[in-house]
Amino acid sequence: MRYTDKWWSYPAESESGKTVIVTGRDCIDDFRESGKYVYRIDVSWSYNALPDGMPEDEDARLMEEATDALLEAFKKDRVAVITGIYTGDGKRDWVFYTKNLKIFSLVFNKALEELPTIPIVIDAEEDAGWEEYREMREATYVPDED
Repeated sequence: MRYTDKWWSYPAESESGKTVIVTGRDCIDDFRESGKYVYRIDVSWSYNALPDGMPEDEDARLMEEATDALLEAFKKDRVAVITGIYTGDGKRDWVFYTKNLKIFSLVFNKALEELPTIPIVIDAEEDAGWEEYREMREATYVPDED
């Protein structure tokens, strides 16, 4: 599997009118086309938002530490790939696609074990067609200028 760290960001709008920064991962067709990554995992963290809907500095720092730890863990163990990160309107969401829910949970928990407890909710469902990723990409994709 070819694994890249190419991303795009797009300022979308939530249902309440607040800005949500959508950060999508590019160049992950190998994962999509393999047919193995059939489960989508949505990890959500509701935070105390500033008036613009974005996190306070302390939460933002912890979110970045968590993101870095998760990216590193799943770069080593390719049981899952992070495809999107949404931040705004009082919530941070990480979207993963995985081929094995049990191994995903082991790698996920190990990645975050050194960080303070994070108030997250995790949902998983089958999405073999990568519908969430396709819809997010169609709505927000910004091509790289290289």
